Amino acid sequence: MKKTVVFFVILSLLSCAELEQIAETITTTESSATLTKSDIVKGLKEALRIGTDTAVNQLSKVNGYYKDELVKILLPQEANVIIENINRIPGGDQMVDKAILSINRAAEDASKEAAPIFKQSITSMSISDAFGILNGADTAATHYLRRTTYQQLYNLYQPKIKSSVNKNLIGNISTAETWNNLTGTWNKFANSMVGQIGGYQPVDVNLEDFLTRKALDGLFVKIAEEEKQIRKDPVARVTDILKKVFG
Repeated sequence: MKKTVVFFVILSLLSCAELEQIAETITTTESSATLTKSDIVKGLKEALRIGTDTAVNQLSKVNGYYKDELVKILLPQEANVIIENINRIPGGDQMVDKAILSINRAAEDASKEAAPIFKQSITSMSISDAFGILNGADTAATHYLRRTTYQQLYNLYQPKIKSSVNKNLIGNISTAETWNNLTGTWNKFANSMVGQIGGYQPVDVNLEDFLTRKALDGLFVKIAEEEKQIRKDPVARVTDILKKVFG
């Protein structure tokens, strides 16, 4: 009873302005602590939008793939036999270096078209997906995006890779020509009498399929990096909704 009396005495001593300020503080605190389903979905979509935009911007620049050891595209595994025995082909080392540079240039060129594809995919996120992502691992949003959109992204991305592979990107020579020169020279050796006696096998790889998958792998690696930053680093939360959802 005494506590109640004291409480009302304190209230009576406060001015109306002070009481309004206290009420406003309480309301603001409650509001900031309330995270609605709509907030979560909006915040996660925003995180994916920023993550994909950043990844695309990084990788679509010159050397975006080629100079980043985390996502740099090397020759297909089937071509290891070429690398291991390249000294058997005159000028072989230069051919390999040129092929690696060229396939990375093709991926960088195709990446310029990836952002709209990701944006279209992000819109399908459901409320249950959002809660699972919010409470999941530090790359849960990236895994969700890869799981639910990979085939669609592949189908949309592959024609762009095909177009890029056939562009003249380096010295007026396309990636396809560079690759065909490398594998053609090797296969000629492998199919020769000397190659057959040595047990060497020709290399037959679908370059467009290989490049599409590796280019998408690189994109998801970069998106995962951005997601981790948003979850862990307050500085990376560049919008109010990100601060609210991930704060």
